[in-house]
Amino acid sequence: MREEMTKIAVLGNGSWGSVLGSMLADNGNDVTFYGNKPEVNREINEEHTNKHYMKDWSLNPNAYATDNLAEALKGAEVVLFVLPTAAIRIVAKEVKKVLDKTGETPLLVTATKGIEPGSKKLISEILTEEIYPEHEERIVAISGPSHAENVAQKDLTAISCASTSSENAKRVQELFSNSYVRLYTNDDLIGVEVGGAVKNVIAIAAGILVGKNYEDNAKAALMTRGLAEITRLGVNYFGAKPMTFSGLSGIGDLIVTCTSVNSRNWRAGKQIGEGKSLDYVLKNMGQVVEGATTVKAVHELCEEKGIDMPISEAIYRVLYENSDVDAEISEMMGRDPKPEIRI
Repeated sequence: MREEMTKIAVLGNGSWGSVLGSMLADNGNDVTFYGNKPEVNREINEEHTNKHYMKDWSLNPNAYATDNLAEALKGAEVVLFVLPTAAIRIVAKEVKKVLDKTGETPLLVTATKGIEPGSKKLISEILTEEIYPEHEERIVAISGPSHAENVAQKDLTAISCASTSSENAKRVQELFSNSYVRLYTNDDLIGVEVGGAVKNVIAIAAGILVGKNYEDNAKAALMTRGLAEITRLGVNYFGAKPMTFSGLSGIGDLIVTCTSVNSRNWRAGKQIGEGKSLDYVLKNMGQVVEGATTVKAVHELCEEKGIDMPISEAIYRVLYENSDVDAEISEMMGRDPKPEIRI
């Protein structure tokens, strides 16, 4: 743990943002949350809880929340983005306005896992484009098997910390690491983000299988073939390193998201497998289901670039074209024979 205090702005005070911000405060840093819900900010400041997202848990009382972005960013050496993918570009533009006025150049860290439909850009690419067009090295991504609920309970957790700058990756590694969270540096920024984003799509599929009462063999087959799809997309379109997907942000995150009730993507898929509509699931989840957004971008890439991702494409059709789950499973199992190992 670093001995000196670092001023950190955490943009987003949902479950993951709250837990990460509180942990960073526990690590001895000066943490300010930025969120647009006054009632949540008040609860954090006065009661040190965030019960809508994290029941029976308290934040570090030294963390402070505000709906004033300039106040949150003032003097920040590190800005942590923990926002839904759909909000990243909007907030990034506002951050840029503030930084242009102050002249400050904080390190940007993203803990958001997604791909933006339309542009098909990863979070680091959006932040680079909107805030640091000439300085991609000032972007760091953290990703891996790390449910907020488990980190809040101080479950032992290991995640990847990626940047094109080894120095900046190491700085974030030092800021976040403690007795129960261990970060490993990685120089494949793009690969780490692809793994973190697309595993949410596969997690929806995993939940659907459970909702349809399939057992362990089916789950294992899905995760393994899902990893093949993630790797194929990462390598062929984004230029990621194949070995990255064997790491924490690849297979590690895939395992935890496809097997845990703490995964909102898995829970969404389970309900869909049980016969509920996507609209019903999204309205009643209470939190963002990132895989439902990411699958749109994946579908666009598959169509444009001819990337073979049958599981992801099936999930897109089920979610947005009212395709029947059983018919999709039959179609997938009846596909022409293929070699197992191919990129």
